[in-house]
Amino acid sequence: MSTNLPISPLAKDHAKLADFILFSQREFLLNLSRELNRDNISFAQFFLLGYLATSKDLTMTDIARKMGHSTAAATGLVDRLEKLGYIERTHAIDDRRKVLVRVTSKGLELVSRLRDELQSQIADAMSETASNDAAAFMSSYGSVDAAAMAR
Repeated sequence: MSTNLPISPLAKDHAKLADFILFSQREFLLNLSRELNRDNISFAQFFLLGYLATSKDLTMTDIARKMGHSTAAATGLVDRLEKLGYIERTHAIDDRRKVLVRVTSKGLELVSRLRDELQSQIADAMSETASNDAAAFMSSYGSVDAAAMAR
């Protein structure tokens, strides 16, 4: 049973934003996927690297929680990234039984390079947009981002 209720302007804005995110995300993810394949890492591994690049040393439990994986699955991600030289394991000073994971300079360079490429793609896309539209988008994004961070 369908009703012919009018769609609110806000719902139309949500639909436009969803279309924008899906379209732009597809393009950015395809480019990112090519780069990740070149460096022989997965999206999950890159996500973990990005998280480690902005965090202090983390335990395997912290990593598993952040990734939404079991500790065993997180250990597999860490093992692979460690073999590639992107992260390293160390022991906590106060408790040698506690294993900590940190990103290496090689891992930081990879995250930085891929982030810079994404930033460049965004700059190219925004350069094709009228400056007042780009400013309005960034202002709106700032509000949405602040609301999401508050949750």
